[in-house]
This record gives sequence, structure tokens and C-alpha cells, in this order.
Amino acid sequence: MDIHSVAMQCKEAAILMSALSGPVKDAALKNIIRVLTDQSDQIFEANAKDLEQAQKDKLEAPLMKRLKFDRMKLAEVCDGIESLIKLEDPVGRTLSAKELDKGLRLYKVSRPIGVIGVIFESRPDALVQIAALCLKSGNAALLKGGREALRTNQVLSSLILKAGRESGLPEGWLGLLETRDHVDQMLKLEKAVDLIIPRGSNEFVRYIMDHTNIPVLGHADGICHLYIDRFADAAMAVNLAVDSKCQYVAVCNAVETLLVHEAVAKEILPALKQALEAKGVEMVGCEKTRQIIEVGAATEEDWKTEYLDLKVSVRVVPSLKAAVDHINRYGSGHTDGIVTRDKARALYFMDHTDTADAFWNCSTRFSDGFRFGLGAEVGISTNKIHARGPVGLEGLMIYQWRLLGDGHCVQDYAGENARTFTHTPLETRFDQE
Repeated sequence: MDIHSVAMQCKEAAILMSALSGPVKDAALKNIIRVLTDQSDQIFEANAKDLEQAQKDKLEAPLMKRLKFDRMKLAEVCDGIESLIKLEDPVGRTLSAKELDKGLRLYKVSRPIGVIGVIFESRPDALVQIAALCLKSGNAALLKGGREALRTNQVLSSLILKAGRESGLPEGWLGLLETRDHVDQMLKLEKAVDLIIPRGSNEFVRYIMDHTNIPVLGHADGICHLYIDRFADAAMAVNLAVDSKCQYVAVCNAVETLLVHEAVAKEILPALKQALEAKGVEMVGCEKTRQIIEVGAATEEDWKTEYLDLKVSVRVVPSLKAAVDHINRYGSGHTDGIVTRDKARALYFMDHTDTADAFWNCSTRFSDGFRFGLGAEVGISTNKIHARGPVGLEGLMIYQWRLLGDGHCVQDYAGENARTFTHTPLETRFDQE
């Protein structure tokens, strides 16, 4: 495969994608749902082969769970596409408008980024979500999934391309990279690729950043925390801890560390232990935790670990500030929550915790583009520029300044008799011109 040619074709397609109307894109999304549903047996057959090979390769249990693509996963991705169809077209929206002077009008208009390169884990459903998001936002995409899912991804991408072709999308708008070498080649194509979104460990994201001049939207580890405050409702705290940890353990928004205020530790920890162990969760804790309940000893490494499995670390802290300090030291800036009845303490937590998603009295598992109403997500960004948290349609957009005049010249605004700018806000949208 000539990655340079694939990327350049993607670049050409991106220009045409950016100008597609909303109805054309929505019709293509509907067709993708139809084709995936009609050809589901082909998808499941490929996935079965991937799962069989993964078992032979002794793939870890959390990755096996991510790899599986069954009827439930298909229904979920189709629901995600349906939610995208219902959303307003993000392209061509007027973000701001002002009249610089009489007859000289400036508009800030939303536009697609261009070619998005996404490197993601062993989740075939992610390929469908990312492709659909790129389509709706008018972007072209180069996608690289985990090698374990290669057969499934090949079938999914071919079916999506087929559906797009039938709906009038430009050839080459979606490209599938298949090897690590393909990724290394893509990293050198700054003239063809506009943004790279890597999903994986801190080390992996750092590798991508260190080996490319292309802007990178980083999604690092999901070391998420739930802090149970001294004013927490005990039953709520236990329920949220179980949901945050156990609802689906092999995902980046599952809790890895529980922090418990020392004032309620003796009440909360035994109930937590009973509830979590009933779900098969292994607990490790700090010395204060182990004085209250019988669990393994947590090491310094545990506070830095994303388990993605039925394991959780527990720390008893003396104060709200200590909980925030722990999160800011060990967290990955993904999702962190507080359980408390005290609004002031919840707001302190949100204001002082350096995280993309700060939650109050709810499960960390809500950190998701589909649940946020963003129409699924291309990933979760822990960056502090352009986009942060779940990256949906808006995170795949940039903007263009559009200035409309009537023969206006800069020389008229310089010198002794210079005209002055009014910078008057306008109520009109660009599409009303």
C-alpha cells in the first residue's frame, strides 16, 4: 500500500467533503446503517476470526472484550449514527458577525479541519463511530485500528466506503491503515494530514508527538478518580463507585482509584468492599484503608495505573484539598468525580481539579460523546487547546474568517483623513447574505 497516495487522495476528497450539504451527508449516514445491517453476517464472520486468532495469541481479557463486535455492538453503533443524523450540520455555522465599517462585514464561519488521522485501540465499533463523525463534520479520515481487529476493520471500512460511494461521497474520503509502518509513514505527511488523534497510553501518545510535525490531539491514559467526601450520601457513594468501576471495566472512563475522606472511611469502606468484591473486584489500599478493611497493599505504582480490569486502588485522605492534590498529581486529566451533598465543596472540587471532565454525584462512565449528545466521539482529549473532553462534531471543526466588502481598501483607513472602524455586532448569519 502506497500511504502517500492514499493520503493525497484523502486530501483531495477532503476538499469535496467540506462542501457537501447536510442532506447529502445524512443520506450517506442512513445508507451506512442499512449496509452494515444488511451485511452483518459478513462483519460477524470476520470478527469471529479475529477473536479466534486473539485467543491463540493470548490477548489480555480487557482487550478481548473490546475486540468483540456482536449484534449488540452493531445496534449501539447504528444508534450512534442515528443520533448524528438528528444533529444540526456543524459546517457553515456563523460563529460571530460584525460590521467593520459600512458595507464591510466580517463573519467567522465553522469549517471542517480536513484530513483526520486517528489511531485507536482494539475496538472495531470505534472505526464506525469515527468514520461517521468525520463524515457528518465534512472531514476525510485515515484510520488505524488495533492489529487484533484487522479483519473486522477491513470489512467495516469496505462496507462504509460502499455505502458512501452509493450516496455520492468522493472516492478516497476514508482510508484504512493496516500496519505500524503505515502509521510511521503517515506521521511524515504533514502536507496531506491536518490532525492526528492517537488513542492509547501516555507512552504511545508521546511517541506520536515526538515523531511528527502534524498537530496532535492527545488522548492519554484514563486514570479516573471518584472522591467520596465527608458529606457524601453513603448509599449513593457505594452505588456510584460500583457503577464507575464495574459497569464496563475495559474503558478509559472507568474509575481506577477511589478516594475516601477519613471522617467517613469507617462507615463507607466496609460497604464498598462488600459491594465491589461481589462484582469480582480486587481492591488494594493505603495503610489507613488496610486498618479498616482487609485488602492488599497499594504501591506508588498503583496510583499511576490504568487497570482496565476488575481492580481498584483505594486511598483514605484527610481533606477535600488532599483529594484534589492526589488527583492533580496522579490523574491523567480525563474524568474525575466527587460525591457530596455540599454544593460549595463540589464547586471547589470542580474549580481546582485539573481534569477535562469534572462530575458531581454521578458516575464517571457518563464521560462519553454519545451520552453527552455529541453524536458519539472520535476520542477523549486531555489537551488544553482546540478541544477537550469527549471530542464530537465540534472538536472536528475549525473556522474560516469571511470578509465581504464593496471595493474597500486599507489605504482609506490610514493617514490624516482616515475612515474609522465601527466594529458593530451583526445579527445576520453568513448564509443570509
